[in-house]
Amino acid sequence: MFQHPAVNFPKLTIMRFFITAVSTFLTASSFAQTDLRKAISDATAKVESSVVAWRRDFHQHPELGNRETRTAAIVAKHLKDLGMEVKTGVAHTGVVGLLRGGKPGPVVALRADMDGLPVTERVPLSFASKVRTQYNGAEVGVMHACGHDTHVAILMGVAEVLTSLRKELKGSVKFIFQPAEEGVPKGEEGGAEMMVKEGTLENPQVDAIFGLHINSQTEVGKITYRPGGTMASVNDMRIVVKGRQAHGAAPWSSIDPIVVSAQIVSNLQTVVSRTVDVTENPAVVTVGSIHGGVRSNIIPEDVEMRGTIRTLSDSDEKLVIERVRQIATKTAEAAGATAIVEIPYESHYPVTYNDPVLTAKMLPTLQRVAGSENVLLKPPQTGAEDFSFFQQKVPGLFIFLGGMSKGKDPNTVPSHHTPDFFIDESGLPLGVVALSNLVVDYMDMKK
Repeated sequence: MFQHPAVNFPKLTIMRFFITAVSTFLTASSFAQTDLRKAISDATAKVESSVVAWRRDFHQHPELGNRETRTAAIVAKHLKDLGMEVKTGVAHTGVVGLLRGGKPGPVVALRADMDGLPVTERVPLSFASKVRTQYNGAEVGVMHACGHDTHVAILMGVAEVLTSLRKELKGSVKFIFQPAEEGVPKGEEGGAEMMVKEGTLENPQVDAIFGLHINSQTEVGKITYRPGGTMASVNDMRIVVKGRQAHGAAPWSSIDPIVVSAQIVSNLQTVVSRTVDVTENPAVVTVGSIHGGVRSNIIPEDVEMRGTIRTLSDSDEKLVIERVRQIATKTAEAAGATAIVEIPYESHYPVTYNDPVLTAKMLPTLQRVAGSENVLLKPPQTGAEDFSFFQQKVPGLFIFLGGMSKGKDPNTVPSHHTPDFFIDESGLPLGVVALSNLVVDYMDMKK
């Protein structure tokens, strides 16, 4: 036990002194934390109008994946004006800003995706997109039909909020503005996978990453989350069935790839219904296109099918791909044909996996900022997110932010990736507050 070199204090006096000192420290620490939370709230209120303005500007001027030059320039200028260290041209058009806090601590990353979709907008907004461009050889409309405009605006707001608190931050923050989450044109590379390859999570090394996605079918003011597999891995597939061409009037002379393809499509339905344990995780095997033949009276030589595979675990992913290959090749073989199976054909995203320990630690933060009754456990989702590439390297938490107007029916409002997709902007401030608090609370835990 500690004793002053000149005086021997009674044990009871020393214990009282210790308790008083600890109590004073905890009170001061609690006060500082409360103070910081209030500062976040106040700073968010000041930046709210800017967040809405940024969002409307990006919505009116959407850009497709690997083409987000205007968006990136606005983001980079904002981060530079805040005094951050800024890298541009990451994975083509990505922007990474580094905010060094006033105190030592971990490095926390926050990510927003910037790209729009080849969708023609129908929403009657004053800031609706009228943009048209070329995509894979076709003229298309361009629209932020998945809410990435809100993600960029929210993260720009968080950057401003946390910069105002720089001296109090117990660590550093990396702001990752990512291109091409929705995929890239044929023959190109991009997105989160490319950002990881180019070292976005390094120098300095990121300790944890947080991200959010607006949801048009979740009420404003609410946040949903799920530990573990929250969004599916995606593998696109291409199956080419090769048979023997013949006159349509003499089918016995052919090995008909159309009939074989029909059998393959039918047999693939057993992958989910008879192979995957759906009590553990859902899975999807979808054939989305099938092409073969040019005339009604010619049995073609080959048929091409394209589709998608979605799974919620690495083991299910391996199992489903193996069964799809087996079913396609053996069904074709039984008919005297051959099947060439390519999985993945063009794209692959891993499972979006929320680290369970990190999720449990940060759940109280979400419940505090939104209210416990507004933070809801969600079922797994078979949509995919390339945020998963970041989560493969560092612990990550990906949450969903309500963007549906109060009182609306989630079953009838337009879904994502549609011309009528709509977001209620009153939900944006919660996104700023949530991400800002996740950062400061994580830093406080790691001190």
